[in-house]
Amino acid sequence: MGSLSRIFAIFMKELIQMRRDKMTFAFMFAIPIMQLIIFGFAINSNPKHLPTAIVAEEQSPIVRTLINAMTHSQYFDLKYSELDHQQAQLLLAQGKVAFVLYIPKGFTQNLIKGERPEILIVADATDPAASSGAISFLNTIFNRALREEFKGSLAYLQSRPSPYSLIVHPKYNPEGITQYNIVPGLLGVIITMTMVMITSMAMTRETEQGTMENLLAMPARPFEVMIGKITPYIGVGAVQTFVILIAANLLFNVPFEGSVSFLGLCVAIFIFANLCLGFTFSTIAHSQMQAMQLTFFFFLPSLLLSGFMFPFRGMPQWAQTIGEVLPLTHFLRIIRGIMLKGSQLQDVQSDLIALGIFILVVGTAAIFRYKQTLD
Repeated sequence: MGSLSRIFAIFMKELIQMRRDKMTFAFMFAIPIMQLIIFGFAINSNPKHLPTAIVAEEQSPIVRTLINAMTHSQYFDLKYSELDHQQAQLLLAQGKVAFVLYIPKGFTQNLIKGERPEILIVADATDPAASSGAISFLNTIFNRALREEFKGSLAYLQSRPSPYSLIVHPKYNPEGITQYNIVPGLLGVIITMTMVMITSMAMTRETEQGTMENLLAMPARPFEVMIGKITPYIGVGAVQTFVILIAANLLFNVPFEGSVSFLGLCVAIFIFANLCLGFTFSTIAHSQMQAMQLTFFFFLPSLLLSGFMFPFRGMPQWAQTIGEVLPLTHFLRIIRGIMLKGSQLQDVQSDLIALGIFILVVGTAAIFRYKQTLD
C-alpha cells in the first residue's frame, strides 16, 4: 500500500519546485492565453479592406458608381487612383496592393449599347486564400450598384443576365496552387524554429555543462563571443535552404523567377536575425529547457501572425502591428516575391530594412545582456 504522507511530501516538493521555476510556471499560463487571443481575435480566413488600385480610362457616373460600390463593400480599400498601367503593375509587384481594377475607355457607351464591355481585375495570387473571397463577391457588388443606375431609359439592361463581363487575372499564381504559397514559406518557418532554438541552447549548454567559466575567461569581447557562437550555424541554415529549394523545385514544381544570388543574400540576413534572437534568449534562460520554452513562445506568434498559415491582411490592425515586428513576416514577403514575382532589391527593400533594424535592436540587447553575465 502507498503512503499518503509520502505522496503528500512529494506533492509539496513539486509545488515548491514549480514556484522556484518562475519562467516555466509563467509559460503554463501565458501560452494558453496567447493561443486563445490569437485564434479568437486575430485569425480571419475572409480578409477585408484589401488595398486596391484603380486604372480607369474614363470617369463617367456609372464608373464612379462601380468604384464607390467597391470601396463601400469593406472588401476593397481604394489606396491608389489615377494611375497608368505601368504604375499599377509596379504596386502589385511590390505587394503594396492586392488588386488592380482596369476599366477601359468607352466602357459606359458599350454598356448602354448592350455589348457587355469587359472589366479586368488583376489579383496578387501569391496567397490565393487572401484574394479569393473578395473576388467571389465582386460580381454581386457590381450588380447591386448597377441596379440603382439602370432606371428609366436604362431599365432594359436589368433584364439581361449581366451587362458587363468581369475578367479575373490571378497574377503570379494563375492556377491558385497552394504549394506555391506554402513551400517557400516553409523555408522561413524551418529556419526560424531551428536557428533560434539551437543558438539559445548552445549558450545555456555551456552553463549546464560547467564550461561557461572557460568561455568567460577568454580575452574576447561580448560581440566577438556572439559572432563566434552563431557563425557556424549560418552554414547549417545554408544547407537547410539548399535542401528546401531543391525539394521545392523537384517535388512541388514551385517556379523560381528571381535571382538565386539575391535570394541567398536575403536568406543570410534572415538567418543572422534569428541567430541574434537565439543568442539573446540564451542570456535570459538558465537552462536548455527554458531556452526551448522561450523559443516556442516566440515561434507560436511567428507562425500565426506572419501570414504563413492565415492571410496577413485578414488580421485586425493590432495583430498586423505585432506581425510587422516579427522577422518571419518580412522574410515571407521577400522569398515569395523573389520566387514567384522575380522581385529585386527595390521591390523588397522596406522588408530588408525591417530585418536590419531587428538585427540591430536584438543584437544590441544580446551584447548588453551578455555583459551582465560577466559580473
